[in-house]
Amino acid sequence: MLRLITNFIAGGLFGAGLLVSGMTNTRKVQGWLDIFGDWDPTLAFVLGGAILPMAVAWNIAARRARAVLGDELPGKPGSEIDRNLVLGSLMFGAGWGLVGLCPGPAIASITWGGVGGLVFLIAMLAGMVVAPAFRTRLNAMAAALG
Repeated sequence: MLRLITNFIAGGLFGAGLLVSGMTNTRKVQGWLDIFGDWDPTLAFVLGGAILPMAVAWNIAARRARAVLGDELPGKPGSEIDRNLVLGSLMFGAGWGLVGLCPGPAIASITWGGVGGLVFLIAMLAGMVVAPAFRTRLNAMAAALG
């Protein structure tokens, strides 16, 4: 039960942060990405506001064997820049740049995103379902090429 309460509080805090910061406003996000046009630098504060507490959390987590709720902490992710990372980053960035939404804000804005927001959410979820099979196929093709 404590885990559910913690998840609820963390999810609520995350969602509130998205709303307050403007990350659910597609025009604001696209303004942040439009560095050669009408650039809106205010989301840099959101980025800084995310990086600073995470740096502290990672530092604390590095000294712990288990999470506060008792689970094992995940290992450090690999630092290898491979084809999957590059392709995934390009697809994520294209979706974010074209629509102004990424997964968290897309879910948070479902109640007011209108038909366009719903279409994006459905397409995003479909992409998440198809991605593992697509990745397997790409890996097989890459292995066949050498």
